[in-house]
Amino acid sequence: MEKARVGVVGVGHLGRYHALNYAQIPVVDLVGVTDLDGEKARKVASEVHCEVFANLDSLLQRVDAVSIVVPTDRHFDVGRRVLERGIHCLVEKPIAGSLDEADGLIRLAEERGLVLHVGHVERFNPAIRALEGYGVNPRFIESHRLAPFNPRGTEVAVVLDLMIHDIEVILSLVKSPVESVEASGVAVVSDSIDIANARIRFENGCVANLTASRISQKKMRKMRLFQRDTYISIDFLQKVSEVYRLEEEGMEPDVVLGEIGVGERKRKVVYRRPKIPEGGGLRKELEAFVQTVRGEHPVAVSGEEGREALSVAIRVLEAMEE
Repeated sequence: MEKARVGVVGVGHLGRYHALNYAQIPVVDLVGVTDLDGEKARKVASEVHCEVFANLDSLLQRVDAVSIVVPTDRHFDVGRRVLERGIHCLVEKPIAGSLDEADGLIRLAEERGLVLHVGHVERFNPAIRALEGYGVNPRFIESHRLAPFNPRGTEVAVVLDLMIHDIEVILSLVKSPVESVEASGVAVVSDSIDIANARIRFENGCVANLTASRISQKKMRKMRLFQRDTYISIDFLQKVSEVYRLEEEGMEPDVVLGEIGVGERKRKVVYRRPKIPEGGGLRKELEAFVQTVRGEHPVAVSGEEGREALSVAIRVLEAMEE
């Protein structure tokens, strides 16, 4: 099969990394990039040896698929234009600025039979991928996503900028409808919420407590999962997962921490450090998108999943207002 002809719309901080990664994928022909800032587009194009397009329409004449890496308030307009031209697209998170806009993109992609992949990159983080086969079924989740202040991204509340990463991962792990949301937040250095906490209850009984901040001294991207007989620690930043669990028998653990129980039924408290798969999250996400475009794999993060993450994030914001 021929290479997928791909372009990148918006080559700011994250869009540049999309271009750099596409340039390294063997089945991709990175045709070109476009950005409202022509100088920025030319600089990135020179790094990845592709063409610069003066506008979106000229790029869409030459590609099969694009990454849309523009500010959230432009996701719907750009996404609509791309899909109307019959081009597959990966749109960065959040899928759109509102649920109506998200519905519009989903509907248009379905009508045209096109791939609409939402860029929730943490789903592809090696620390998450390492947990495949570990029977993750959490009953309580605690997550912290903290970052030093950066003006980039402050056009939206921290819930849509940072917390939505953890919301989407948690939804993919719990697989249960949300029952209720409680939240609080404060605007500190910008005009929107800069630090937020949310408590999400699911219909299956699981509870998730999430904290996100963009005014912290150091970066932190950690999540802890608690379930029957198992505790899992995930560090998205260091790309490491650790599993502590009770086992009667099984594969040789990395470390035996102790023994619990009396009589004949005694179980070991064991520690395992799952092998981390190769490949960074963004590279794996773009590869998955291209595989879907080529008909080799179902969409990894669908428009509907992106919409659900946005819906819960909006419920968090509404709970803050209440």
